[in-house]
Amino acid sequence: MAKPKFYTVWKGVCPGVYSSWQDCQQQIKGFKGAMYKSFSTKEEAERALEEPAHLHWGAQAQTPPLADRLPEGFNTNCLAVDAACSGNPGPMEYRGVYLATGEQIFHYGPVYGTNNIGEFLAIVHGLALLKQKNLQMPVYSDSRNALNWVKQKQCKTKLERTDKTEALFQLIGRAEKWLKENSTNCPVLKWETDRWGEIPADFGRK
Repeated sequence: MAKPKFYTVWKGVCPGVYSSWQDCQQQIKGFKGAMYKSFSTKEEAERALEEPAHLHWGAQAQTPPLADRLPEGFNTNCLAVDAACSGNPGPMEYRGVYLATGEQIFHYGPVYGTNNIGEFLAIVHGLALLKQKNLQMPVYSDSRNALNWVKQKQCKTKLERTDKTEALFQLIGRAEKWLKENSTNCPVLKWETDRWGEIPADFGRK
């Protein structure tokens, strides 16, 4: 006999906790951007309802972002990371977005740096966060340089180390140290911008 499930609906016709899939479906069917997740107990489902959906990374979007542009069968249970820099070097920031919901999971900056450094740090930040939470999913970046640096476990920036950039270089050092001391089963993959459009973590400043 199948165990009963309880469904938390964060976004739907009537957000709440439902004790059957049929009731849950009535809340999400045809509702653009509906978000829901199943839980094994009513208590878990009720606690989840009081928290933002992005804290529950198994939450599913009824209409996943970019679904019309992604290949059929593309697994949106993944992180997309990107950076933006006003000038190069200049004020730089980066972030990670959970693709299935479009939620921003982390953000850092602005800090004086370069776009490539931000892309590198964003990937490492994502990998470290996933390991901390004991989660496995791909991390996508649209930066070939950053992907190569992560593979080599070294940020090969030409940015000068000065008093202005010292804090950033210390962060780079911690990221390189993490890569050398930690293993991960999360694949780091190239986001194919030409085919899929801008990466969902893009800051939209082009």
